[in-house]
Amino acid sequence: MLSVIPRIDPAIATLAPGFRALSISVEAAPLIDPGVAEQALRDACRSLDTQSPPWAAAHLAAWAETFRRFGAKPQRTPCSAEALRKRVLRDGELPSINPVVDLYNAISLRYAIPVGGENFAAYVGMPRLVIADGSERFDTIKDGEPFDDAPEAGEVVWRDDAGVTCRRWNWRQGIRTRLDADARQMWFILESLPEMPLEALQEAGERLIEGLGAMMPGAVIESSLIAPFERR
Repeated sequence: MLSVIPRIDPAIATLAPGFRALSISVEAAPLIDPGVAEQALRDACRSLDTQSPPWAAAHLAAWAETFRRFGAKPQRTPCSAEALRKRVLRDGELPSINPVVDLYNAISLRYAIPVGGENFAAYVGMPRLVIADGSERFDTIKDGEPFDDAPEAGEVVWRDDAGVTCRRWNWRQGIRTRLDADARQMWFILESLPEMPLEALQEAGERLIEGLGAMMPGAVIESSLIAPFERR
């Protein structure tokens, strides 16, 4: 059984008091019904204006303030949930990427929560959420070509033993761990601040698990709640 146990730097508790996340590990099965994700994404886009949770605006505002605390400019580099929302409000829809990404994007839109999906087979060691020193490697694309970038010192990043996997907490994912529907080991992280009720975080995770199970009958899925350990 795949069990991904991410590590959260204790400094995150000071930067974002009350931060908590749901870690979901998946041993995938063959993709049988991609229509589940297609419908979920279509429904999430259509209902964005009318069925947003009552705490959604406060949660996204809290993420923007958290980004400011580590030096990011949320209007320029917003959290992933805010970026998705802006695209749907502008265009009326999101383009399909692949069924697995479409499903977790639908959950992100419906619950106003940053959701990340990773190909865990590409990881070197366990994921960890840390404050960067600026020397870490981040693989991305620049001018259409592979490019090695680096985060800014003080930036919150997800990383593994090989380098940064996602910059500015949940703003931009690297190329190496990008998830597609053929991945056999999947890891999802749903990240929340106290403005989002814990019950809503758990419900979002359950919706993602239900969708994955419907698309990939036989998938083995494990979920765990994580939070930073405070320094003593």
